[in-house]
Amino acid sequence: MEKLDKLKKIIKNFGSVLVAYSGGVDSTFLLKAAHDVLGNKVLAVTAISATYPKQELDFARKMAKDIRARHRLVKTEECNDYKFMANPINRCYFCKKELFGRLSRIARQEKLKFVIDATSASDKKDFRPGNQAKKELGVRSPLEQAGITKEDIRCLSKKLRLLSWNKPAQACLASRIPYGVRISPVLLKRINQAELFLSRLGLSQVRLRHYNGLCRIEVLKNDIPKLISRRALIVEKLKKLGYNYVTVDLEGYRTGSLNEEIRCCGRKPTEEKQP
Repeated sequence: MEKLDKLKKIIKNFGSVLVAYSGGVDSTFLLKAAHDVLGNKVLAVTAISATYPKQELDFARKMAKDIRARHRLVKTEECNDYKFMANPINRCYFCKKELFGRLSRIARQEKLKFVIDATSASDKKDFRPGNQAKKELGVRSPLEQAGITKEDIRCLSKKLRLLSWNKPAQACLASRIPYGVRISPVLLKRINQAELFLSRLGLSQVRLRHYNGLCRIEVLKNDIPKLISRRALIVEKLKKLGYNYVTVDLEGYRTGSLNEEIRCCGRKPTEEKQP
């Protein structure tokens, strides 16, 4: 519990915070910790966007209510930004700038001193161009500051009896689309429908990577036999959604797998400064 104590001290020093709250494992844990320390000096804000699975919103509402935290929804407009929709390697910068810009304005209106997000110590290993937007807007990451990893978050969440402790990892739906392939609301909806269908088959962790007429399905390695056993049903559904070819990734689910393609081509992701 040493890391949790350190986290609470960091949060206490903030005085009042707005939590960027998606309803995922990490942000739910952060909201719980912040509310335990600061009470009504905490406001959770959840973005409504075509880039996030709609089913996540209900869970976010439920958990905020269970924690008894103040909760607000805000609509973000990254899908109206041609730079984001063009899907460059630093796509996440434009998305996070839109999100944290809106959250920063709400924090000022509510007289909350800091905007905080659920970036953890584990996230240092991943390619995250959105970090530049965080730096520009002064967003703090207390989980990372306290040295708390994703494994720590699940363990501590279980001890705190949060229903989110074993929730599958989620991410922006745009992360399923290779860099350079244009994003559209129609495409995001198709990916969301496909993943929701697959998850309802009892697959605990699902990613559908989009390649125009082909899709690559990632599930946990132990779930691959279950996926294959339902192949006829899956192929029928995904072809109806517009995929001509349905494939399974035998390596199984892993975060940021589309970044592997950049490295294989010799294009190492870099967090370039924005103009």
